Amino acid sequence: MVDGHRFGESRDDWVVRVPASSANLGSAFDAVALALDVHLEVTVADDEHAPETHPAVRAFRHGGGVGPIAVRVGFPGGRGLGFSGAARVGGLVAAYAQQRKSLRDARPAILRAAGELEGHFDNVAASLFGGVVAVAGGRAVRIPLSYDLGVVVWTPERETATSTARRQLPDQIPFADAAFNIGRTALLVAALAAGDTGALRIATQDRLHQDRRLARAHDTRHAIEAALAAGAFAAWLSGSGPSAAALVDPARAHDIAAALPAGGRTRVLAIADIGATVTSRDDAYERAL
Repeated sequence: MVDGHRFGESRDDWVVRVPASSANLGSAFDAVALALDVHLEVTVADDEHAPETHPAVRAFRHGGGVGPIAVRVGFPGGRGLGFSGAARVGGLVAAYAQQRKSLRDARPAILRAAGELEGHFDNVAASLFGGVVAVAGGRAVRIPLSYDLGVVVWTPERETATSTARRQLPDQIPFADAAFNIGRTALLVAALAAGDTGALRIATQDRLHQDRRLARAHDTRHAIEAALAAGAFAAWLSGSGPSAAALVDPARAHDIAAALPAGGRTRVLAIADIGATVTSRDDAYERAL
Protein backbone atom coordinates (compact mmCIF):
# COMPACT_ATOMS: atom_id res chain seq x y z
CA MET A 1 0.00 0.00 0.00
CA VAL A 2 1.03 3.59 -0.58
CA ASP A 3 -1.80 5.76 0.65
CA GLY A 4 -1.39 6.70 4.31
CA HIS A 5 1.87 4.77 4.82
CA ARG A 6 5.59 5.39 4.88
CA PHE A 7 8.24 3.10 3.49
CA GLY A 8 11.82 2.80 4.64
CA GLU A 9 13.33 2.36 1.20
CA SER A 10 13.42 4.98 -1.55
CA ARG A 11 11.52 4.69 -4.81
CA ASP A 12 12.80 5.87 -8.18
CA ASP A 13 10.07 4.98 -10.68
CA TRP A 14 7.90 8.05 -10.10
CA VAL A 15 6.75 10.82 -12.44
CA VAL A 16 5.60 14.08 -10.85
CA ARG A 17 3.33 16.28 -12.98
CA VAL A 18 2.52 19.86 -11.96
CA PRO A 19 0.33 22.42 -13.79
CA ALA A 20 1.37 25.95 -14.70
CA SER A 21 -0.54 28.85 -13.15
CA SER A 22 -1.67 32.42 -13.66
CA ALA A 23 -1.71 34.66 -10.61
CA ASN A 24 -3.33 37.91 -9.44
CA LEU A 25 -6.30 37.89 -11.85
CA GLY A 26 -6.10 41.67 -11.89
CA SER A 27 -7.38 42.86 -8.55
CA ALA A 28 -6.37 39.90 -6.35
CA PHE A 29 -2.67 40.72 -6.12
CA ASP A 30 -0.80 37.83 -4.42
CA ALA A 31 -4.18 36.45 -3.31
CA VAL A 32 -5.83 34.45 -6.14
CA ALA A 33 -4.37 32.19 -8.83
CA LEU A 34 -5.61 29.53 -11.22
CA ALA A 35 -3.98 26.37 -12.52
CA LEU A 36 -3.49 25.89 -16.28
CA ASP A 37 -3.56 22.59 -18.16
CA VAL A 38 0.04 22.76 -19.35
CA HIS A 39 2.55 21.00 -17.16
CA LEU A 40 6.02 20.63 -15.73
CA GLU A 41 7.28 17.08 -15.09
CA VAL A 42 9.95 15.89 -12.68
CA THR A 43 11.43 12.40 -13.01
CA VAL A 44 14.54 10.48 -12.06
CA ALA A 45 17.25 11.59 -14.49
CA ASP A 46 18.18 9.28 -17.34
CA ASP A 47 20.65 10.86 -19.74
CA GLU A 48 20.23 14.53 -18.89
CA HIS A 49 19.69 16.01 -15.45
CA ALA A 50 18.77 19.46 -14.19
CA PRO A 51 21.58 21.52 -12.59
CA GLU A 52 21.75 22.02 -8.84
CA THR A 53 20.77 25.67 -9.36
CA HIS A 54 17.40 24.70 -10.87
CA PRO A 55 14.48 25.63 -8.54
CA ALA A 56 13.06 22.11 -8.80
CA VAL A 57 16.40 20.59 -7.76
CA ARG A 58 16.75 23.01 -4.86
CA ALA A 59 13.27 22.13 -3.68
CA PHE A 60 14.03 18.41 -4.14
CA ARG A 61 17.11 18.77 -1.94
CA HIS A 62 15.15 20.83 0.59
CA GLY A 63 12.70 17.94 0.88
CA GLY A 64 15.48 15.39 1.37
CA GLY A 65 15.66 14.12 -2.21
CA VAL A 66 18.88 12.47 -3.36
CA GLY A 67 20.38 11.86 -6.76
CA PRO A 68 19.85 13.62 -10.10
CA ILE A 69 16.43 14.53 -11.46
CA ALA A 70 15.19 15.59 -14.89
CA VAL A 71 12.74 18.43 -15.44
CA ARG A 72 10.63 18.75 -18.58
CA VAL A 73 8.50 21.84 -19.07
CA GLY A 74 5.55 22.36 -21.42
CA PHE A 75 5.44 26.14 -20.92
CA PRO A 76 8.12 28.85 -20.93
CA GLY A 77 9.75 30.27 -17.83
CA GLY A 78 9.99 34.00 -17.14
CA ARG A 79 6.62 34.68 -18.79
CA GLY A 80 4.26 34.97 -15.81
CA LEU A 81 2.98 31.39 -15.98
CA GLY A 82 4.21 30.20 -12.60
CA PHE A 83 7.29 28.26 -13.75
CA SER A 84 9.22 28.79 -10.51
CA GLY A 85 6.24 27.91 -8.34
CA ALA A 86 5.51 24.75 -10.31
CA ALA A 87 9.18 23.77 -10.11
CA ARG A 88 9.21 24.21 -6.31
CA VAL A 89 6.10 22.10 -5.95
CA GLY A 90 7.44 19.49 -8.35
CA GLY A 91 10.75 19.16 -6.52
CA LEU A 92 9.15 18.81 -3.10
CA VAL A 93 6.54 16.29 -4.28
CA ALA A 94 9.34 14.33 -5.98
CA ALA A 95 11.23 14.16 -2.68
CA TYR A 96 8.13 12.74 -0.98
CA ALA A 97 7.66 10.25 -3.81
CA GLN A 98 11.29 9.12 -3.72
CA GLN A 99 11.09 8.51 0.03
CA ARG A 100 7.69 6.84 -0.35
CA LYS A 101 6.25 9.08 2.32
CA SER A 102 2.52 9.30 2.70
CA LEU A 103 1.10 12.01 0.48
CA ARG A 104 -2.41 11.94 1.92
CA ASP A 105 -1.73 14.69 4.44
CA ALA A 106 1.32 16.23 2.79
CA ARG A 107 -0.33 19.20 1.11
CA PRO A 108 -0.07 21.69 4.02
CA ALA A 109 3.61 20.91 4.53
CA ILE A 110 4.36 21.08 0.80
CA LEU A 111 2.43 24.35 0.47
CA ARG A 112 4.32 25.87 3.39
CA ALA A 113 7.75 24.75 2.18
CA ALA A 114 7.11 25.70 -1.47
CA GLY A 115 5.71 29.08 -0.48
CA GLU A 116 8.71 29.83 1.71
CA LEU A 117 11.13 28.81 -1.04
CA GLU A 118 9.19 30.79 -3.64
CA GLY A 119 8.58 33.85 -1.48
CA HIS A 120 4.81 33.95 -2.06
CA PHE A 121 2.05 31.39 -2.07
CA ASP A 122 -0.38 32.13 -4.91
CA ASN A 123 1.30 30.32 -7.80
CA VAL A 124 2.48 27.39 -5.69
CA ALA A 125 -1.01 26.89 -4.25
CA ALA A 126 -2.62 26.78 -7.69
CA SER A 127 -0.01 24.31 -8.95
CA LEU A 128 -0.38 22.13 -5.86
CA PHE A 129 -4.17 22.08 -5.54
CA GLY A 130 -5.40 22.81 -9.08
CA GLY A 131 -8.49 24.85 -9.90
CA VAL A 132 -8.74 28.45 -8.69
CA VAL A 133 -7.37 29.15 -5.23
CA ALA A 134 -7.47 32.01 -2.74
CA VAL A 135 -4.44 32.34 -0.45
CA ALA A 136 -3.59 34.36 2.65
CA GLY A 137 -1.57 33.79 5.78
CA GLY A 138 -0.02 30.62 4.41
CA ARG A 139 -3.44 29.01 3.89
CA ALA A 140 -5.06 28.11 0.58
CA VAL A 141 -8.72 27.38 -0.21
CA ARG A 142 -10.09 26.34 -3.58
CA ILE A 143 -12.82 28.60 -4.96
CA PRO A 144 -15.75 26.53 -6.25
CA LEU A 145 -16.59 27.21 -9.88
CA SER A 146 -20.18 26.94 -11.05
CA TYR A 147 -19.52 27.77 -14.70
CA ASP A 148 -17.29 26.15 -17.31
CA LEU A 149 -14.54 28.61 -18.13
CA GLY A 150 -11.83 28.54 -20.78
CA VAL A 151 -8.55 30.40 -20.61
CA VAL A 152 -6.75 32.14 -23.46
CA VAL A 153 -3.08 32.94 -22.82
CA TRP A 154 -1.03 35.31 -24.98
CA THR A 155 2.76 35.17 -24.51
CA PRO A 156 5.31 37.43 -26.21
CA GLU A 157 8.88 36.35 -27.01
CA ARG A 158 10.52 38.03 -24.04
CA GLU A 159 10.89 37.41 -20.35
CA THR A 160 10.07 39.34 -17.19
CA ALA A 161 11.90 38.71 -13.93
CA THR A 162 9.49 38.78 -10.97
CA SER A 163 12.04 40.60 -8.82
CA THR A 164 12.43 43.32 -11.45
CA ALA A 165 8.66 43.66 -11.87
CA ARG A 166 8.16 44.02 -8.12
CA ARG A 167 10.65 46.86 -7.95
CA GLN A 168 8.27 48.86 -10.12
CA LEU A 169 5.65 48.80 -7.36
CA PRO A 170 5.39 51.53 -4.68
CA ASP A 171 5.94 50.99 -0.96
CA GLN A 172 2.70 52.81 -0.17
CA ILE A 173 -0.64 53.19 -1.93
CA PRO A 174 -3.62 55.53 -1.41
CA PHE A 175 -6.38 54.28 0.90
CA ALA A 176 -8.90 54.62 -1.94
CA ASP A 177 -6.85 52.31 -4.18
CA ALA A 178 -6.61 49.69 -1.44
CA ALA A 179 -10.38 49.81 -0.92
CA PHE A 180 -10.92 49.60 -4.69
CA ASN A 181 -8.95 46.36 -4.93
CA ILE A 182 -10.37 44.81 -1.76
CA GLY A 183 -13.90 45.27 -3.08
CA ARG A 184 -13.07 43.84 -6.47
CA THR A 185 -11.22 40.86 -5.01
CA ALA A 186 -14.28 40.04 -2.91
CA LEU A 187 -16.46 40.43 -6.00
CA LEU A 188 -14.10 38.16 -7.98
CA VAL A 189 -14.38 35.30 -5.48
CA ALA A 190 -18.17 35.69 -5.27
CA ALA A 191 -18.59 35.91 -9.05
CA LEU A 192 -16.52 32.77 -9.65
CA ALA A 193 -18.45 30.83 -7.02
CA ALA A 194 -21.83 32.09 -8.22
CA GLY A 195 -21.11 31.74 -11.94
CA ASP A 196 -21.77 35.44 -12.53
CA THR A 197 -19.57 35.90 -15.57
CA GLY A 198 -20.99 39.37 -16.14
CA ALA A 199 -19.26 40.59 -12.97
CA LEU A 200 -15.81 39.26 -13.85
CA ARG A 201 -14.69 42.23 -15.95
CA ILE A 202 -15.30 44.66 -13.10
CA ALA A 203 -13.96 42.19 -10.53
CA THR A 204 -10.57 41.99 -12.26
CA GLN A 205 -10.00 45.74 -12.43
CA ASP A 206 -6.87 46.83 -10.59
CA ARG A 207 -5.18 49.93 -9.17
CA LEU A 208 -2.21 48.34 -7.39
CA HIS A 209 0.17 46.84 -9.92
CA GLN A 210 -1.01 46.39 -13.52
CA ASP A 211 -0.77 49.95 -14.82
CA ARG A 212 2.78 50.32 -13.52
CA ARG A 213 3.88 47.06 -15.07
CA LEU A 214 2.01 47.57 -18.32
CA ALA A 215 3.63 50.99 -18.76
CA ARG A 216 6.67 49.01 -19.97
CA ALA A 217 4.68 46.35 -21.80
CA HIS A 218 2.48 48.08 -24.34
CA ASP A 219 2.04 44.91 -26.38
CA THR A 220 0.65 43.07 -23.35
CA ARG A 221 -1.75 45.94 -22.66
CA HIS A 222 -2.88 45.71 -26.28
CA ALA A 223 -3.46 41.96 -25.88
CA ILE A 224 -5.59 42.52 -22.76
CA GLU A 225 -7.65 45.18 -24.50
CA ALA A 226 -8.05 42.99 -27.60
CA ALA A 227 -9.28 40.05 -25.53
CA LEU A 228 -11.89 42.19 -23.78
CA ALA A 229 -13.00 43.77 -27.07
CA ALA A 230 -13.41 40.29 -28.57
CA GLY A 231 -15.73 39.19 -25.76
CA ALA A 232 -13.56 37.77 -22.97
CA PHE A 233 -15.23 37.82 -19.56
CA ALA A 234 -12.04 39.19 -18.01
CA ALA A 235 -8.38 39.69 -18.94
CA TRP A 236 -5.30 40.52 -16.90
CA LEU A 237 -1.52 40.63 -16.75
CA SER A 238 -0.57 37.06 -15.82
CA GLY A 239 1.59 37.18 -12.71
CA SER A 240 4.33 39.73 -13.27
CA GLY A 241 4.00 39.26 -17.04
CA PRO A 242 4.67 39.63 -19.83
CA SER A 243 1.90 37.12 -20.66
CA ALA A 244 -1.75 38.16 -20.70
CA ALA A 245 -4.51 35.76 -19.68
CA ALA A 246 -8.26 35.89 -20.18
CA LEU A 247 -11.28 33.97 -18.90
CA VAL A 248 -13.61 33.13 -21.76
CA ASP A 249 -16.62 31.11 -22.79
CA PRO A 250 -15.03 27.87 -24.06
CA ALA A 251 -17.28 27.99 -27.14
CA ARG A 252 -15.75 31.35 -28.11
CA ALA A 253 -12.17 30.67 -27.05
CA HIS A 254 -10.68 30.22 -30.52
CA ASP A 255 -12.40 33.31 -31.91
CA ILE A 256 -11.05 35.40 -29.02
CA ALA A 257 -7.60 33.88 -29.45
CA ALA A 258 -7.64 34.84 -33.13
CA ALA A 259 -8.27 38.48 -32.17
CA LEU A 260 -5.07 38.80 -30.12
CA PRO A 261 -1.91 40.49 -31.46
CA ALA A 262 0.31 38.59 -33.87
CA GLY A 263 3.46 39.46 -31.91
CA GLY A 264 3.05 36.62 -29.41
CA ARG A 265 2.04 32.99 -29.06
CA THR A 266 -1.64 32.45 -28.27
CA ARG A 267 -2.90 29.26 -26.64
CA VAL A 268 -6.40 28.10 -25.75
CA LEU A 269 -6.24 26.29 -22.43
CA ALA A 270 -8.48 25.05 -19.65
CA ILE A 271 -8.33 25.48 -15.91
CA ALA A 272 -6.50 22.42 -14.61
CA ASP A 273 -8.91 20.87 -12.13
CA ILE A 274 -6.23 18.53 -10.78
CA GLY A 275 -3.06 19.90 -9.24
CA ALA A 276 0.22 18.08 -8.65
CA THR A 277 0.14 14.31 -9.24
CA VAL A 278 2.55 11.42 -8.78
CA THR A 279 2.39 8.42 -11.07
CA SER A 280 4.73 5.43 -11.15
CA ARG A 281 6.13 4.29 -14.46
CA ASP A 282 4.40 0.94 -14.03
CA ASP A 283 1.10 2.70 -13.17
CA ALA A 284 0.90 0.88 -9.83
CA TYR A 285 1.10 4.09 -7.84
CA GLU A 286 -0.83 7.27 -8.48
CA ARG A 287 -1.57 10.15 -6.20
CA ALA A 288 -3.47 13.33 -6.96
CA LEU A 289 -2.47 15.76 -4.28
